[in-house]
Amino acid sequence: MTMSVLASIRSQLVPVHREGMPFIAAFAAASLVLFWLWSPLGWLAAIATAWCAYFFRDPQRVTPVRDGIVVAPADGRVSRIANAVPPAELALGERPLPRVSIFMSVFDCHINRSPSTGKIERIVYQQGAFVNADLDKASEGNERNSMVITTGSGRIGVVQIAGLVARRIVCFVREGATLGAGERIGMIRFGSRVDVYLPSGARALVAEGQTAIAGETILADLRATDSQRTFRVG
Repeated sequence: MTMSVLASIRSQLVPVHREGMPFIAAFAAASLVLFWLWSPLGWLAAIATAWCAYFFRDPQRVTPVRDGIVVAPADGRVSRIANAVPPAELALGERPLPRVSIFMSVFDCHINRSPSTGKIERIVYQQGAFVNADLDKASEGNERNSMVITTGSGRIGVVQIAGLVARRIVCFVREGATLGAGERIGMIRFGSRVDVYLPSGARALVAEGQTAIAGETILADLRATDSQRTFRVG
């Protein structure tokens, strides 16, 4: 009976990504020292440790799999949908392409996932500023990691953008790798944004202000022929 209860509790716990282990260990060590110095500070540090573990959570996701489907690469709020010229390092041309931007707050899961099945054509890391990632100018001015994924329905650009608090972009994949939709491609610490550049003519199936779930929310269907969706807020 005890083992079944423990197994049930364990099944409800969200795994923590290995990238977060050094941070959690540092927070926990600081908590022990602060408890020894003054217990109220120790409790505050313990809360911070719990938040750190929550930040580095790495939940499983159920990804829809079909050629042409583009899923969200990040958890967060769809902050902007617009046509924009992609960053030069993507080599996707100088004409504006449909872009979906997802802003991740410090409370969102920061594991990024591949938006589509395909092969990584290129990865380019670009140094830059650390202004608020929710601003439109962050797409070109901020430090970022850009990649192009070649799919059966076109080329997709994915840009991980560092933010005001985020100072570290981690990439899990390499050029030439073949990915499945929803596979983990990296993470950003601590609060940031991910832009997805869709092929010309693609229509977004999400709305600004909508909450996206990485690997699950469908951003676009490159093989669909229906018109762009409309949305109601309520």
